[in-house]
Amino acid sequence: MPGSSGISFSWKIILNHTAGVDARGSYSSLRLRDLALGERPQERLERFGAAALSDTELLAMLLRSGSRGMDVLALASRLIAETGSLAGLISWTEADFRRLHGIGRVKALQLVTVMEVARRVLGQSQGEAPLLNRPELIFAYFQPIVSGLAVEKLWVLCLNRKNRLIKRVEVTSGTATGSLVHPREVFRTAIREAATAVICVHNHPSGDPAPSSADLQVTRRLREAALAVDIELTDHLILGTKSADPTGRGYYSFREAGLL
Repeated sequence: MPGSSGISFSWKIILNHTAGVDARGSYSSLRLRDLALGERPQERLERFGAAALSDTELLAMLLRSGSRGMDVLALASRLIAETGSLAGLISWTEADFRRLHGIGRVKALQLVTVMEVARRVLGQSQGEAPLLNRPELIFAYFQPIVSGLAVEKLWVLCLNRKNRLIKRVEVTSGTATGSLVHPREVFRTAIREAATAVICVHNHPSGDPAPSSADLQVTRRLREAALAVDIELTDHLILGTKSADPTGRGYYSFREAGLL
């Protein structure tokens, strides 16, 4: 993002996948004190900018310190090795981070916070408002938002007359076993945003997007409320993963199923 070196640094920490000291950016056998002063991550950052740092160096800047017997660069290298990439860390929880020696509660919470920032940044639209008139487009739009989510959430997509997004609103955030919504929460949001249509979207952390009996019941109530307030309920999508979906699509559309 142009215009601010501070913002650029944050984006690079979250998203950069540049080459490291070797092909993998691995420091597993190299300690920070073994590096010449000018070659340490902070000095390299100051001299060359965030783009010059490897994934391992960027992560080391976040970690700040290692522990006895585990240098910060080695710790960063091990984290990346565990997931295969920086992107893999987005789905990690506090407990996942704390499994590694050298990462305590505070550091784990800091890392979880950074990864949540990454998720939200990736989920924010840029440029022209996205067109969301087909289930596959909605599924693609939500991929960076729901990736790795361990709880069920429900969003309302407020649309204009051309089926372009006005605003995405997270209405409920539940537990790992379920999250229901009352129609008034959905359509209060739609009325506030002057939407002509809405799409409701929620995820199944299990990965299987098949609707539950509660999902079917909520959808019927949403359909009835939409008729009452004269705002179209374009669709209700359940998002899962392609690997856990018997159909291989990764989502379930109530509209496509003929239930709306």
